[in-house]
Amino acid sequence: MSVNVIYYQNRAKMMRPVTSREQYLALRDSEQQKRLLAAVRGGDTKAKTRLLQMNYSCLPGADGALKGCRTPSRSVGMDIDLKAPDNLSPEERQAWLDQEMARVPERVLSLQDELGLLLLERSATKGYHLVFRRRTQLSQEENLRWASSLLGVAFDSGAKDITRVFFTTTAGKGELLFLDDELFDNAPVEAGQPQCEAGAENSLPPTAVPAPVEAGDRSAKGGAPRSEPLNYQGIAYSDIIDKYWELFNGGKTPSEGDRNALTFELALALRCICDYSLEKLLQVIPNYWAASGDEANGNEANGNAETAAKDTEEWRRTIENALHEPRRGMPYRLRQVLQALKTSAVATALGGTATTPPPLPAKLPPLIDLLTSNVPPLYKPAVASAVFPALGAHLHGVKFRYWDNVEHEATFMNILIGGQSIGKGSIRKPIEYIMDDIRQRDIPNRRREAEWKQKNPPAKQKREPRPDDICIQMLIDNLTDAVFNLRVVDAHNNGQRFIYTQVDEIEALKKITSRGTLDEVGLLIRKAFDNSLAGQERVGVDAVSGIAPLRWNFNASTTPPNARRFFAKMINDGTVSRLDIATIVPPADSDDSAPVLGIYDHRFATALKPYIDRLEAASGLIECSQSRKLSLQLREENSVAARLYDSEAYRVLSYRANVIAWLKGMVLYVAQGCRWDRTIADFVRWSQQYNLWCKMLYFGRQLERELSEESEIQRQSGPQNLLDLLPDEFGGEQYRQLRQRLGRPGDGDSTLRSWANRRYIVFDRMMGRYCKTDEYKHKYGRAL
Repeated sequence: MSVNVIYYQNRAKMMRPVTSREQYLALRDSEQQKRLLAAVRGGDTKAKTRLLQMNYSCLPGADGALKGCRTPSRSVGMDIDLKAPDNLSPEERQAWLDQEMARVPERVLSLQDELGLLLLERSATKGYHLVFRRRTQLSQEENLRWASSLLGVAFDSGAKDITRVFFTTTAGKGELLFLDDELFDNAPVEAGQPQCEAGAENSLPPTAVPAPVEAGDRSAKGGAPRSEPLNYQGIAYSDIIDKYWELFNGGKTPSEGDRNALTFELALALRCICDYSLEKLLQVIPNYWAASGDEANGNEANGNAETAAKDTEEWRRTIENALHEPRRGMPYRLRQVLQALKTSAVATALGGTATTPPPLPAKLPPLIDLLTSNVPPLYKPAVASAVFPALGAHLHGVKFRYWDNVEHEATFMNILIGGQSIGKGSIRKPIEYIMDDIRQRDIPNRRREAEWKQKNPPAKQKREPRPDDICIQMLIDNLTDAVFNLRVVDAHNNGQRFIYTQVDEIEALKKITSRGTLDEVGLLIRKAFDNSLAGQERVGVDAVSGIAPLRWNFNASTTPPNARRFFAKMINDGTVSRLDIATIVPPADSDDSAPVLGIYDHRFATALKPYIDRLEAASGLIECSQSRKLSLQLREENSVAARLYDSEAYRVLSYRANVIAWLKGMVLYVAQGCRWDRTIADFVRWSQQYNLWCKMLYFGRQLERELSEESEIQRQSGPQNLLDLLPDEFGGEQYRQLRQRLGRPGDGDSTLRSWANRRYIVFDRMMGRYCKTDEYKHKYGRAL
């Protein structure tokens, strides 16, 4: 039948299928749905527009857009809007309404078999929504009139279009009255079903078969036959093909000169998700020969018929040749494509798109509004995220209690990722003004420390004790272990304060300690987020000794390739999940000019001072019930989204993204004089979505892959066959990383040669990857 959940992309309504009762109930029964429904029933009519929306009467087009959908599903959604006669008194109207509200569900349920009932729910206001099996010989409006006549109730005449959406209520007993699992069979109607808007006549004969797919016309001719799904696991084949060319051909479709080789590669990749069926592949894969012919001739009808026939035969033969190749399971390229599409779907769920992050709320908390006031709109999200390490450094001796009763401090480690010369420096001035008071306090402390060193050189036998009240919070990016640990201990002993670092390039973080390694940076990040003990113990009299909780906030910038390279071995150990990631993604039509910043002056500093003073004055344990409630709600929504999009990476990253966003809300709460308002709540929600969007964009694909491999390893029992733990296609680096995780010594090249000599694997030079042979999979598999 059909049930599709509505979401927004670039302000356009999009839709994606819901494929199980579990997903459907989880979407309906979120805390946000319950809260919004209560508000609607309480008289808040505006809250209705924020309820979850569903469509039950059509299937998404190739681009997933709701607008313009012309393919009816096998079910029909019907809106019963009860309206009392105008000639009744208010008391009589209420009595009539109460009677009808009780009569309609009894009538519908008593005729459920004859109607073909799939769903019955109470609407958000006065009435019901029901979904029933489509009568394929009738148009949309005729189906509604038939059901209306059968039930003896009027349907909403404004809801006769197949693209009509319904505002969903909850899964409560009094809201969801009937639900049949058949509703989640999202196949299209059978051939011969009307394919037009409501009321239109059937334009295809019952025996119509779609023509071969031509490039650029998949919306009309693409996809599988009407009786088969148009997608693979909810993903349109056209989207899979578009993403394939984006990843492996620079976004260009095959053309004369390469269309044979590229179509062959595409067919090799897609055949495993098309049941190795020639008929389905011919429906799915565009005819790039026909597209070239159209360009050359101007019009298909004017082209040479004989040439067109040869081109079509060549297209068909190329796909047949791909089918004749030995089967090797799901190719690595296809896995990458599906993973990229999953990541894009998650990005959309977070309020952005595959290339555009979630937009800032229209109304910001006053402090964030001030700090972002002097930068262009493109840079505001990055600045809104990047200011929190500096703001958090002003809190000392302050703890916040999370919903799980674990106490946290204002720890923020922000990484701004963006292309070269894109304007990452726009965050400097706001941070400079935030940190100005700490910088001024550090000046006399640095002078006192220098004087003490001058009076007490290392060769001096009787040295004066170093003053205990020296505390320097702002650190440069070139330190020794001793200096770093000394600053940590001093900050703790002088009011449990934070130390702070700002670097222009993330590589500079390696100079924070003497070791200068990525492993040390990752360890410090993990310790800092949890405020774990750090320091050193030395026996020597002159050696620096001391242990204290690590309170270290920092800002760093880098480019996407450097970010992936820097954190390549820290994706799955909890390091990246502890970071607050921001980015700058310019729109496609933007120019290359540098950002024009506003003026930072005394007026800006004066406006900022009250917020900084409140942060400095705070102390002790601070709690906020509204913040706690919001974090619990976000946790539940994240859990539902992770299941809906089948994304383990999203689930893992969402845990600490929620904590980071909640901490930002608490900092703003303190800065506003311990006052919570809607602007903070909206900013916290956006901050979590934005952080998750950035992490999924830059690290999501690698994390999904590593989590999948980790799960596969954990499923093994007894002696482990290394080749069996690898996918059917794998790269050399993937093989070496697995060996390393399993503790195998050496580079393993001899093992690869041995597998190749025994015909367990072959090397695919075109893909640059090793492939398990059918002989290995059939004869040995997991038995070695």
